Amino acid sequence: MSVFRILPAILLAAAFCLSPVAAVPPAHAAGGSDPAPAAKPVDPNFTEGRKAIDAKNFTAAIPLFQAVVAKDAQNADAYNWLGYAYRNLGNYEQSFAHYTKALEIDPRHRGAHEYIGEAYLKTNQLEKAEEHLKRLDSLCLFGCAEYTELKNKIAAFKAGKPS
Repeated sequence: MSVFRILPAILLAAAFCLSPVAAVPPAHAAGGSDPAPAAKPVDPNFTEGRKAIDAKNFTAAIPLFQAVVAKDAQNADAYNWLGYAYRNLGNYEQSFAHYTKALEIDPRHRGAHEYIGEAYLKTNQLEKAEEHLKRLDSLCLFGCAEYTELKNKIAAFKAGKPS
């Protein structure tokens, strides 16, 4: 085997051995004395809201997610699901308001970009939907489900087959 074929692997192994990550003491890496930050407890209203969404009971989901954002006004996921529920009930004004709030909190929220794009298609605003597709394209370097979904919905819209 040529030295030129194995040289990249040797250099990579050497770089890893010299990296700060490799210098972490084993006790710390195994969970030493520094406590890990506690996981944020899941709000039961959020859990029930997701169950309502999965069951397509959008009317029941709304007050559950409203309770979540009443306790945590920075919960972009809850605002996204509120937008989703309102969109599926045909209330686009409320849908846009909640997706916008989710994106104000987290401008990189892929789900909110996908769903607001779909709401724009439902209200015949193709250009705005395409803006969110472009944003998803920049967020999803190697592709993502949200980008693919919105891209397919835009293609169907353009073909006269809105979903």
